[in-house]
Amino acid sequence: MFSPFTREWIDTDLALADGFVAGWGRREATESVDVDGAALTPGFIDAHMHLESTKLWVDEFVRAVLPRGTTAVAADPHEIANVFGVDGVAALADAARDLPFTFGICASSCVPASPFESPGAEVGVPELRRLLDEVGAMAVAEVMNYPAVIAGDPEFRAKIEAARGRRVDGHAPGLRGRELDAYLAAGVESDHECFALDEIEEKRRKGMWVFIRQGSASRNLADLLPTVLRRGTDRVALCSDDREPDMIRDVGHVNDCVRLAVEQGASLEDALTMATANTAEYHGMHHLGSLGPGHQADILAFDDLTALEPAIVWRAGRRVAESGVILPDVVPDRPAPDWMCHSVHLPRLPTPDDLALTPPVSGRARVIGVIPGSISTDALEIDLPDLDGHDPPFDLARIAVLERHRKTGRIGLGYVSGFGLERGAIASTVAHDAHNCMVVGAADHSGPSDMAVAVQRVAQIGGGQVAVLDGELLGEVTLEIGGLMSTRTHREVAAELDALVATAREHLGVALPAPFMQLSFLGLSVIPELRITDRGLVDVTRFELTDLDATKDPA
Repeated sequence: MFSPFTREWIDTDLALADGFVAGWGRREATESVDVDGAALTPGFIDAHMHLESTKLWVDEFVRAVLPRGTTAVAADPHEIANVFGVDGVAALADAARDLPFTFGICASSCVPASPFESPGAEVGVPELRRLLDEVGAMAVAEVMNYPAVIAGDPEFRAKIEAARGRRVDGHAPGLRGRELDAYLAAGVESDHECFALDEIEEKRRKGMWVFIRQGSASRNLADLLPTVLRRGTDRVALCSDDREPDMIRDVGHVNDCVRLAVEQGASLEDALTMATANTAEYHGMHHLGSLGPGHQADILAFDDLTALEPAIVWRAGRRVAESGVILPDVVPDRPAPDWMCHSVHLPRLPTPDDLALTPPVSGRARVIGVIPGSISTDALEIDLPDLDGHDPPFDLARIAVLERHRKTGRIGLGYVSGFGLERGAIASTVAHDAHNCMVVGAADHSGPSDMAVAVQRVAQIGGGQVAVLDGELLGEVTLEIGGLMSTRTHREVAAELDALVATAREHLGVALPAPFMQLSFLGLSVIPELRITDRGLVDVTRFELTDLDATKDPA
């Protein structure tokens, strides 16, 4: 049995009672279980994640991750909050309430993420207090608008003060020096957005908790783990942040983060500690993260500590999974309410003309540069070729964002590089954080037509992700719950996503390993450098709207 507090493996029996660890050593018992020498650890806890990124509703998410050893998460439901507001988060909390899982909800603090985004709902200070006091949120979720915090914005001061002793999570990619000082002094306590080793080292020196992330699009663990090898595990935890269902199916969840940490040089004991006791300590989940007496009996039994796939999972003393399979009747069905399945509201279906972008007169354009394996982007300035009927001589595509919540008809248009998309179009209603409809299409004259068909299809199915070529639908994943999550099983959704990505690669030329996850982040206007929303291009470094024409000053 592993104790994260002393990094020891202890040869002892565990006595359980009423779902908790009653003590160590052999006791009189009504039932005994022989684990045949298996290694026992506490259940894994995800330090920061978004349920919506798994494309699964809460009951199916639990069925997917419990067999991999995740027994608790700290979730920021700001995706569903951007679509439905407090009512959406409350519906999620209700569905999670009696599941065999600790689903800790944090109160979404940035809805919208910035003034440049157009969500379906907003969370101000009163709504944040409702989430904390009525819905039962355990913390204030990631404060993404760090420029506002640094500037002393009164609303964000009030949001941080609303925590009243609860944790305040951060979101501060690349933040250093005096700006980081101001962010920490305002009361923010953690960050999961580090992408450079010197950055995470500075944040740790200044007392910030850091969550090392390994998700579908942003995979930072290998780059950031050296801080653990140098400085130990104090104030470090592991998180998935945004992990799609195919990744969960193929490699796992938090157990995959632990396995990768060991592969990158961490001791098994340090990796386990970052996935258990450290996460529990930060989030105040004091009954979790340990197998000491008085802790909830969330227990993983491993026959093989190399693969890190648990042979048996107990949650609160109840056996819930074996050999990677959830046991029958462990997780009850908790469907989303019907009103959450009607959320794509366009004033009318777009035409190709609506999506046809006129190149700047100067011929030099600002272009979003996708960085594989990262959700950061480059702000490129490119001399555009003649796109009228000709293939561009470099990787270039069109991109558009259509407001889909309030029928405003706003459409932001621009260019993107890095997808490898040569023909056709892909579209998604998963588009962080406002979750408007985002579509990428070929740079030549055919692009707007396929883009229009792709948007028309996601509107028709009530939200999802699609691929189109020559006006024909090639594949789709239907995400009817808020345009974000599916009503189907995790294996069905993962298989649909596999087929869609394979189609985008084979028929459209897309080269990215997780193109739809990568696409979904191009509208997140609080991560450097260049983004696009329905309001236009956003220069995140300067935190202002900017012009497509690279020869002009910002708009």
